Amino acid sequence: MPLRRSLSKSVSTSAPRRVAGVVLAAALAVGMAACGGPDNDRTVTMLTHDSFELPSSVIDAFHQSTGMTLKIAKSGDAGKLASQISLTPGSPKGDLVYGIDNTFASRPIEAGALESYISPAAVNGADQYALPGGSNLLTAVNRGDVCLNVDLAWYDRRDAAPPTSLDDLVKPQYRDQAALLDPGTSSPGISFLLTTIGQKRGGWEAYWRRLVDNGATIVSGWEIAYNQLFSAGAGHGTKPIVISYASSPAATPGTAALLETCFRQVEYAGILKGAANPEGARKAIDFLLSPTVQKALPSAMYVYPVTRGIAMPDGWATRAPIPEWTVNMPPDYIAANREKWLQQWRDAVRR
Repeated sequence: MPLRRSLSKSVSTSAPRRVAGVVLAAALAVGMAACGGPDNDRTVTMLTHDSFELPSSVIDAFHQSTGMTLKIAKSGDAGKLASQISLTPGSPKGDLVYGIDNTFASRPIEAGALESYISPAAVNGADQYALPGGSNLLTAVNRGDVCLNVDLAWYDRRDAAPPTSLDDLVKPQYRDQAALLDPGTSSPGISFLLTTIGQKRGGWEAYWRRLVDNGATIVSGWEIAYNQLFSAGAGHGTKPIVISYASSPAATPGTAALLETCFRQVEYAGILKGAANPEGARKAIDFLLSPTVQKALPSAMYVYPVTRGIAMPDGWATRAPIPEWTVNMPPDYIAANREKWLQQWRDAVRR
């Protein structure tokens, strides 16, 4: 969210030996390309999710520093991306993947779809977000905490107090005001589900029943919730409460993230097993941790860099501060319980 060029050549000659020579040369060229020949060595294909966005000048910087071309192939959201990678171990459609987060990281790891790599640049901060258990299969690139967001201006116009916690969402004064996400179809949706599980413990199912009883709307994805239903979104909807990110207020003035409702979401990059250009994939991961990319991430995708010492855009310190505390769960613990939790969630909200 892989493109390969093919070269065809037609030859017309009456000299059988000449034809045989050309056919043999063409066959050798195809064989070289399949084994990672010169064309593949100059192109690196990165599979990612639909939300990936970096300025063309940043992508061009990879070519300038390595002589290689970085091809971007988008493939749905983080969950779909993880599933695609997991279904093609050893026969990938690219060289590396970027955008698998900690809620789905266990899938490609258990499928054996990744190659081990430790970037020299990881010591500058990315190693602080490494997956538990010493796995070197995925390298942290950015952090983007999932939190409830509120439209402060909506409440100001009504001289009303905005919610400040999870508990507020089930109070009568906030009835019909929340746009929430299906955790079975949305990456931030499952992150928020994990927040409720982490904070409510054994009472999380009852909490979701109360949310539904209080008129919470549940939709399939962030795009619908934020840009169509959220009152401060592009569609100027009717819901002043939405699931988004701690960094979202930097892009939407007049809103705020409730920093006591956040789940730590970390996005990773990894080399795909069987990659046509593994050396290029290693260089691409190094590039993702470079100051060039890390500086661009906040403005381009509204996520926090993992490399230390990166200056944040103006206004982020006040409008989009990093949460001091978040719910955080090991990927293997999430993987072991995900399907059970999703079924319990469905049973709670579909009454």
